[in-house]
Amino acid sequence: MPHRWISILGCAFLLGALGVPSVGVAQMSTPADRQAIEQIIHDYLIAHPEVVMEALRAGDARAKAQEEAETRDQIVKHQDDLLRDAKSPVGGNPAGDVTIVEFFDYRCPYCKQVEPALETLLKEDPRIRVVYKEFPILGPMSLVASQVSLAALKQSSQKYARLHAALMTTKGEFTQESILKTAESVGLDVAKIKAEMNGRDIEALIKRNYDLADTLKITGTPAFIIGNAMSPGAVDLATFRKMVADARKPG
Repeated sequence: MPHRWISILGCAFLLGALGVPSVGVAQMSTPADRQAIEQIIHDYLIAHPEVVMEALRAGDARAKAQEEAETRDQIVKHQDDLLRDAKSPVGGNPAGDVTIVEFFDYRCPYCKQVEPALETLLKEDPRIRVVYKEFPILGPMSLVASQVSLAALKQSSQKYARLHAALMTTKGEFTQESILKTAESVGLDVAKIKAEMNGRDIEALIKRNYDLADTLKITGTPAFIIGNAMSPGAVDLATFRKMVADARKPG
């Protein structure tokens, strides 16, 4: 047990906390010396377990900071894939000064939960652009919904937007029939969708989204990228506003 504590916290930190000079560690080279030091450390940790928690929290914070830095680097590296894929649907203001990239699945309850906040943000801030990354990871009907939506995009971006909004507010389970019925209800040519939804171009776009998500270590939906920051999971309106404001800061 003492060796395990030492490996977690580090001898220098612990001995410093105990007031043992670091020069003394090098001199304590006999087994008896080391055993005595280990016992002191063990006893100290038993008496002060908060030291362990403090060290673990500090380690977690360093790991999180490193992960966030790596994510920022990947976001910068893949700006073209995130922001300028000509095949990806775009909403909001196409010429907006801040872009929100959303990885989503139409069957994801958290995506549906966050949709009203995103729509509110777009209404109150006309300078926001949205790039929708269809990321169907929740089963076959998720894939069908994305295929239908991307086929709808070929008819017009406005019809894609209407279908996107309708699918995001649909309750209950999807079937291919219900998805196509929803498409028809918003004015889409369903026969044309059926002919195009399994096209190689749509398959290639979804695969690019899978690959990009994998690169960015996105494993669930929704995930939002604004500026060089990523927020996985449902985001509330206040968080959206802050992320957009941060993205607008110079530098």
